[in-house]
Amino acid sequence: MNVVITSLLILVILPVSCAWIAGYYRQKQLGSVDNKEPRTQSQQLTGPGARAVAAQGNSWEALAVFSATTLAVFIGGIDLDSIRMPVMVFTALRIAYIPAYIAGVDKLRSLIFIGGYGICLYLIYLALSAG
Repeated sequence: MNVVITSLLILVILPVSCAWIAGYYRQKQLGSVDNKEPRTQSQQLTGPGARAVAAQGNSWEALAVFSATTLAVFIGGIDLDSIRMPVMVFTALRIAYIPAYIAGVDKLRSLIFIGGYGICLYLIYLALSAG
C-alpha cells in the first residue's frame, strides 16, 4: 500500500511543480509574476511557458483519473501491494510526461499519455474482474 500512497503524493506534487515552472516562464517572458491575476497572465505565455501551463492542467486531470482508478481497485478488493509495478510505471510515466510536454516533444508526450491511461484502464479491468 505504501507504493500507492507514495505515488499519490508524487502525483499531487506534479501539478504544483508545473505551476512553479510556469511561474518561471511568466517572469522570463512577461517580466513579472502577477499573483493577483495568474491565470490571465498565464494565457499570455507562448512556447515552453504555455506548455508548462497545459502540463499543469493535464497533471490535475491525470491525478483525478488515477485517484478514481485507485478507488476502484480498493473497492474491488485488489491487494494494493499486488499492483506495485503498474503504479510505479504510471508514476514514472507522469514524471516523464512533464519535460516531454514542456520541450514540445509531442509524439513522445502522446505515447507517454497513452501508456499511463492504458495502465489506468488495466487497473480498472482488474477491479472489475475481482468483483
